[in-house]
Amino acid sequence: MPQTKRNIILFLALTLGLSALTWIPQIQAGTIHPLWILATMWCPAVAAIATRLITQGNLRGFGWTPGKVKWLALAYVLPIFYALPVYLIAWFGGLGVFDEGKWIVAPNLTPLTGLAMIATAGLVASLLSATGEEIGWRGFLAPELLKVTSFRRTAIVSGLIWAGWHIPLIVFADYRGHGTPLLFSIICFAAMIVGLATIMAWITVKSGSFWPAAMLHATHNLFVQGVFDSATVTNNNSAYWTGEFGVGLALSMAIAAALCLRISPLGDEAHEKGAAPKDRPLSEPSEPGA
Repeated sequence: MPQTKRNIILFLALTLGLSALTWIPQIQAGTIHPLWILATMWCPAVAAIATRLITQGNLRGFGWTPGKVKWLALAYVLPIFYALPVYLIAWFGGLGVFDEGKWIVAPNLTPLTGLAMIATAGLVASLLSATGEEIGWRGFLAPELLKVTSFRRTAIVSGLIWAGWHIPLIVFADYRGHGTPLLFSIICFAAMIVGLATIMAWITVKSGSFWPAAMLHATHNLFVQGVFDSATVTNNNSAYWTGEFGVGLALSMAIAAALCLRISPLGDEAHEKGAAPKDRPLSEPSEPGA
């Protein structure tokens, strides 16, 4: 157990140090930048891989194999189920206006074609960045926490760490809800992140792989930001309900997390077996069926 805690501390220290290198230029500019954000999102992966190599000399334990297709498919569609109701309430409740024209990504394309392109080709770019985070958060941190505490505490602690990791860019750059008080944005975002972390930890344990969590992370960003936010013409009150810094998504995420755990319960046996299989390092071939 002491070694596990040391592993977690080393990972968090490396993540903080690497992330700071990407935060500083964005904080100095006062705004986030896509390339710096991509670098930021890969800091947890680099830290996790470095920690594994330092502490055990291989890359076992991440859950590199994708697992069953059903978990990847579930991860893909989950954001639609927990985010769409939030935006339907906004569109029909006067908190924003639906504009499908925002989905037109190129001239001569219909909104439906644009939506299809966002949901398919857009997934590749979204998955590229999300995988960096999930190698760290769900590939490394969640399994390590499960060695020393319960699933529930793993979900909450990993969620709070994940939320805290975003705080520098929320407070000192412009990664936040616009038109709402800073504290309101932070509270809603943190609540949303803890709910999402619970679902991601659950699907990681169920699948034995971090890839479904990476898929969920990618489609969450894709559908919430690229589909629902982009199709919402906002007004003065929209930010209080919609988006990652609004109360609507925080509430729906809590409900989705509770439903996942109720429909397919996950007891503290997760603490005993860990989230990811003891797989082979990337440098070794996998056994058939592994």
